[in-house]
Amino acid sequence: MDHVAISYRERLQDWLRGIGARQVRLVCGLILFAYLISHFLNHALGNISVEAMQTGVYYHTLFWRFLPVAVVFYTAALLHMGLGIWALYQRREFRWKAMEPLQLALGLSIPLLVMSHIVSVRLGRTLFDHEKLYPQELYAFWVGHPGKGLQITTVLLVAWTHASIGLHFWLRMKKFYSWAAPFLLAAAVLVPTLALLGFYQGGRTIIAESASPEWQDENLSARKVGTPAEGDVLDAVTDYALLGYLGLIGLSVLARGARELHERRGGMITLSYGNGKTVRVPKGLSVLEASLRHNVPHASVCGGRARCSTCRIRVIGDCSSLPEPSQREAFVLSRVGTADPSIRLACQLRPTADLSFFQLFTPSTISANAHATYPARIGQERYLVSLFVDMRGSTQLAEHRLPFDTVFIVNRFLAAVSQAVISCGGQPNQFVGDGMLALFGLTTDAGTASRQALRAAAAIATNVEELNQFLAHDLREPIRFGIGIHGGEVIVGDIGYRDHMVFTALGDAVNVAARLQDMTKSLTCEALVSEEVCATASVTADDLPRQDVAIRGRAEPMTVHVVANAKTLLALVDSLDAIAA
Repeated sequence: MDHVAISYRERLQDWLRGIGARQVRLVCGLILFAYLISHFLNHALGNISVEAMQTGVYYHTLFWRFLPVAVVFYTAALLHMGLGIWALYQRREFRWKAMEPLQLALGLSIPLLVMSHIVSVRLGRTLFDHEKLYPQELYAFWVGHPGKGLQITTVLLVAWTHASIGLHFWLRMKKFYSWAAPFLLAAAVLVPTLALLGFYQGGRTIIAESASPEWQDENLSARKVGTPAEGDVLDAVTDYALLGYLGLIGLSVLARGARELHERRGGMITLSYGNGKTVRVPKGLSVLEASLRHNVPHASVCGGRARCSTCRIRVIGDCSSLPEPSQREAFVLSRVGTADPSIRLACQLRPTADLSFFQLFTPSTISANAHATYPARIGQERYLVSLFVDMRGSTQLAEHRLPFDTVFIVNRFLAAVSQAVISCGGQPNQFVGDGMLALFGLTTDAGTASRQALRAAAAIATNVEELNQFLAHDLREPIRFGIGIHGGEVIVGDIGYRDHMVFTALGDAVNVAARLQDMTKSLTCEALVSEEVCATASVTADDLPRQDVAIRGRAEPMTVHVVANAKTLLALVDSLDAIAA
């Protein structure tokens, strides 16, 4: 129990280390986005009738004015606004993709556009017990002050665009985003369109009904919309709130200027990139910001948000004088499994003295300004099952044949293996001589991927047997093979240089699969399957023989399942699929 408690405590500490200002702003933004969706859907009811809008707003306010929810909502709103102003101060370079400064500008403009509406409705209810609902607000927007109708339309579009950009930046590196993006785009267009149409249709209804004196007496009384004196008070509050908000933005801008002056007076430092390139920058800039300022290519997939590790650098020389990593930087570095103090994130490291380093990711592959359009291609961590298969005796085969004959046989072997992998739902990935790496789980869950890999091993054995029969007249002995299968978290993405990029997987699971394949020689079997894959596929201990083996590079022995004849896996997988169905 003590070990379990320590494990949970370590996980909690690791999770807390990953929380920074961006993560808090993200959570607050998601809360506000939930409110925005609720409000938009309520507006969309105007396409039915104003009465439907009234019914919808009853349930909308019932939830969002529930005290615990209201506390969370207003706290999130204030934090999100404050962190937006902090982001304006903190950001030193704006030469990222155009969407990022656009998102910041839209976010900062929202309070300016919505302040009068909030004060009129929320504060009017709190101070004077006004009952401004859809009839009163639609009348004000479309009849009393038509300019406010344009203002509320603008704020709807601005808030939705700001939220959509933020969601894109957050989700673009998630594994489901590639297939979900078209549906999310459709929702991002449909929801505000329906909301604006509902707002317009509701306005038309109110314009027609407001011509009636009875309607005006019922809906525009002092109890519902307030007296002129109360309106003057609310207008004054709005003016002061806007001045206060503009003052905060002005202070942020002034603070940026003061910081720039202080840093320049504090002295300049030299950054050496290890390839002869050096730049002079003020103290206080991060290494990534220095690269942007001087147009030095620097890999950065997440845009300097400390959500990836592609901007990593290795510091040359003494690291003792470097600033300590922030909690967020330490969290990211721990995720990539490095405890080397010379490895740092360029977006987080702000050196205070001359620094020499070199980049760990090739800048020409992913530039500092090239954000992810296809996140799965630029680096993504996910669970995959790796199958490594190798042809036995190819060296001896080449000794007795012409080179073209040898290539022909090897290609027929790789074709037989690839066909088996593809037919079972996998993807042939790397071809290394007469061996091949196949990946399973790019579009499926872990359990399905594990069963697909086991089925592929059986299909490989069947295809190779048919190939041996076809080449029987040309082979002194049948083609033999070895298969290693292991699953785990890997990094998938494009690896290479310029025009020589390949999509592949990197990680311990791939290395272990290759080593298991190599061990089939000494264990005289056709396949070795790790306990991880068998457990994920729901293979029991009695289904396949188990054995503990020593894996090069691992301190502890590893439990594997020995498969003497890979074709026997077919019946096993069929039974597993039947159970799963």
